[in-house]
Amino acid sequence: MKAAMVNVLVAVSVSVLTVAAALAAYDRWVLRPSLVIGVVDLQEVYRAKESQFTQLLTQTGSEDERQQALAMARSFSQRLPAALDELPRECGCLVVLKAAVAGGPTAVDLTPALRRKVDLP
Repeated sequence: MKAAMVNVLVAVSVSVLTVAAALAAYDRWVLRPSLVIGVVDLQEVYRAKESQFTQLLTQTGSEDERQQALAMARSFSQRLPAALDELPRECGCLVVLKAAVAGGPTAVDLTPALRRKVDLP
């Protein structure tokens, strides 16, 4: 009878440890990453690029320099959507506009990463 009781206690202990390990793994690799939100200040990126573009247009004198500035603006308009598509895959999180989020402990600012992707300092 005592041996049967020990076997039951061992089985219960193993079951409890297995369930606890499974819950901890689920929390670590599934639940917590889905709670992270990436925020991007798209207005800041647009303003910086617009300022850069305006500066190039006002400083240029020749038609070739103007065409270069227009090519830079065209390139930016093509790279920005692609960069925005890459951000969620890279951080493994939901990415929203910074203006749409009031804050929170799991919000990660991805604006610097977006600025690098579209060649802004």
